[in-house]
Amino acid sequence: MAHNAASALGLMVRERRAALGMSLTLLAERVGCAKSYLSAIENGRRGPPGDELLRRLERALGLTSGELERVARWQRTPEPVRRDFANLHEGQRAVDALTSLVGRDGLDAAYRSGELGRVIEQLRPAEERPLEAALPNEVPVINSVTAGYPHDFTDMGYPARVADEYVRCPDLHDPDAFAARVVGDSMEPDYRQGDIVVFSPIRDAASGTDCFVRLEPDHESTFKRVYFETGEDGAELIRIQPINNRYPPRVVPREQVAGLYRAVSLQRSVP
Repeated sequence: MAHNAASALGLMVRERRAALGMSLTLLAERVGCAKSYLSAIENGRRGPPGDELLRRLERALGLTSGELERVARWQRTPEPVRRDFANLHEGQRAVDALTSLVGRDGLDAAYRSGELGRVIEQLRPAEERPLEAALPNEVPVINSVTAGYPHDFTDMGYPARVADEYVRCPDLHDPDAFAARVVGDSMEPDYRQGDIVVFSPIRDAASGTDCFVRLEPDHESTFKRVYFETGEDGAELIRIQPINNRYPPRVVPREQVAGLYRAVSLQRSVP
């Protein structure tokens, strides 16, 4: 099962370990667990460990007591409860947005711009707006992502969830979802240039799935099928594999991958 907090927990551990200059092997030895198990936690491929191991990780990484436990507790929370909480959170955000909007632009200006109506719709109970409740939130299209090598990703400087264009996706309820247009032919025949692919950060980026990949240190991004592998020296590797066999795969250390976001939906124009 995919969890939003699964990535957060692994990211917290990995980033703190990297900041301390500590190897995965050393951390595993200090907390008394297998290196492979710790690696799976960092990569979000395993659920949260028990509280005792979490406490040992907190001590070894110099984190505040209970910091990892709180993230793990949220991950263990059943999906319906997390969804209800997210809905409450969205409602509070709408109230805050309404207060800020009217205070900034004035009631008349907010009404004329249409912003007032949009925020008020978010405040209506779901049962009073069945059509809207059945539709997902709008997903921002953040320019494009190349399906070839090499290419720099650009989101044109927009803040999160803001774009000039949006798409809607059935059955997707991820406030951080985003979409990008495919450039190039290395993911043919499954994906063609101009296709709009939607990515969800809360979905599990498992081995063999198609993902938006962000690489360090040059902020390069690409859209490929990814496979988790282990090198001869035991190092974690990720193979970034085009579907089109005319393009070679690329293998990079796990530490160079800043983000993996799984493709969940494809939108294609009819010729």
